[in-house]
Amino acid sequence: METCYKAFRREVIQQIQIEENRFGIEPEITAKIAKSKARVYEVGISYSGRTYSEGKKSAGAMVFELMVHMEI
Repeated sequence: METCYKAFRREVIQQIQIEENRFGIEPEITAKIAKSKARVYEVGISYSGRTYSEGKKSAGAMVFELMVHMEI
């Protein structure tokens, strides 16, 4: 779910109403796409993560914010 990359057919994404405007947008889109019964494909990508000096954010803060948005 937390991938940073998602691609959709325009007609699929236009059918959902997005309410979130921050970090919770990714779980919201994922849940609504899953409920819509649209076909989902996973495709591998190569990724080189940022270091803290390059602006990497604290993983702990991101996990906490995700839990808040998922109402855990």
